[in-house]
Amino acid sequence: MRRREFTSMLLPGAAALGAAGPAFALGEGQAVAGVREALARGAGVAIESLGRPGGFLDDPAVRIPLPAGLQRAADGLRAIGQGRQVDELVLAMNRAAEAAMPGARPLLMEAVRSMSVEDALRIVRGGETSVTDFFAAKTRSALSARLLPVVAAQTGRLQLAARYDAIARRGALFGFVKPEDASVDRYVTRRALDALYRRIGDEERRIRADPAGTGSAVLRAVFGGR
Repeated sequence: MRRREFTSMLLPGAAALGAAGPAFALGEGQAVAGVREALARGAGVAIESLGRPGGFLDDPAVRIPLPAGLQRAADGLRAIGQGRQVDELVLAMNRAAEAAMPGARPLLMEAVRSMSVEDALRIVRGGETSVTDFFAAKTRSALSARLLPVVAAQTGRLQLAARYDAIARRGALFGFVKPEDASVDRYVTRRALDALYRRIGDEERRIRADPAGTGSAVLRAVFGGR
């Protein structure tokens, strides 16, 4: 009974699949496996994309800049000949994000393994970013704790990072800098996770738009009949 219920709830358009070939009888276990495959693919693509050299720095869509509230201070440093230090800080922030990405894989994969049937239902029925929403809800807090020390090890090598924190803390008191941006390490960690979930969302949209193109019969059955 539950198999039939899950099949009809997940695949209201499943009959349409029969037009292209034999009907794919999707049971609960297969459906969950398909969603897990989509999750794992999205996470893997995102980590590979962002965790390589230049994954952040060379991509304008995810490159981490100084917080807007500190841009004036950066402009002032450039005006007195310290632009190189500003550039080194931006470089270090992005390199730190790239170095932190591999550490996200174990927690993302654990979230995939622990996914429930109810989670799978929400993902398949949800919008084009339901995979991203799932990962963010399940892993953001733990990933922040996991990635923060990696980021800190990178940025801590620069004296300007400590100066950033001092300036940012003062700026936060007067509303020039968001409280969550008053620490360079926490700022970079937050932006790195934003980029990670964004990349997962990009892959999710690609799978939903062309499930047959993934080469996976399960993904085609789960997402192709919607």
